[in-house]
Amino acid sequence: MSFDSLAFRQVLGRFATGVTVVTTRDSVGANCGVTVNSFASVSLDPPLVLFCLDKAAMSFEAFSRTGQFAVNFLSADQHDLSIRFATAATDKWDGIAYDLWPSEIPVLKDCLANLGCRKEAVHEGGDHVIIVGRVEILSLDDDKGPLVYYQSGYRELGRSI
Repeated sequence: MSFDSLAFRQVLGRFATGVTVVTTRDSVGANCGVTVNSFASVSLDPPLVLFCLDKAAMSFEAFSRTGQFAVNFLSADQHDLSIRFATAATDKWDGIAYDLWPSEIPVLKDCLANLGCRKEAVHEGGDHVIIVGRVEILSLDDDKGPLVYYQSGYRELGRSI
């Protein structure tokens, strides 16, 4: 059975995901960030997570060279951050509220949750790389709901069933 990349994308769009912005610093200390919905937990012991990054992404070199990164889980009211960090703009950080965690990695404020990670491994994955990180620090805000991405659009989580 053959299919084209558009059909494949349409099928993948039927899988609802949370939305994250993964952040780090580049080799000269400038903040870098990219919107990622290909995020997953890997292991509880040790605490490992992964995300996938397009090799053509503007931030690819920064994430290739860094040993630290943060995963910022966006809340339902932060879809504007997702859009901003999904672009190739160079001024993504203008006016953005963030903290620096002990690792000196920028962490977005007011997120649903944040994970500070040390890079454990990088694996090839077609036109992407799979970056695995060990979680070293975290924060959680129980008062917010997640931003959800489904069928090429942002959604809020619905009622519990």
